[in-house]
Amino acid sequence: MRIAVIDGQGGGIGKHLTEKLRKELPEDTEILALGTNALATAVMLRAGANEGASGENAVVINARKVDLIVGPLGIVVPNSMLGELTPRMAEAIAESPAPKLLLPLIPGQIAIVGLKSEPLPHLIEELVRRVRDMWT
Repeated sequence: MRIAVIDGQGGGIGKHLTEKLRKELPEDTEILALGTNALATAVMLRAGANEGASGENAVVINARKVDLIVGPLGIVVPNSMLGELTPRMAEAIAESPAPKLLLPLIPGQIAIVGLKSEPLPHLIEELVRRVRDMWT
């Protein structure tokens, strides 16, 4: 299984996802860190990703080459992450044939009605549980 963890800015969410996925999934699981910038990618690589790439083209090319995409909801919202997530990135991620498990961390003026607020560690636990259920 090849999982893309996509994040931007400081890469903190991607770091936590990568660490937890690495700890909970089989050793042969490939984790690809896709950062909107080099800092985010580097943080995810240090957290245990097998490979990493940064920037718009890296996200666009690799979104269609993975079995699963995980990250914050903002990765499918054009111009989110203070503008780091380009419309082309959001489109490539949304149109990827890979299933997507997204954390409901909502950027800017977007609200999702009916979503109950949970602490980030609980959300990450739920996401990792769903990944395990998908491939075990």
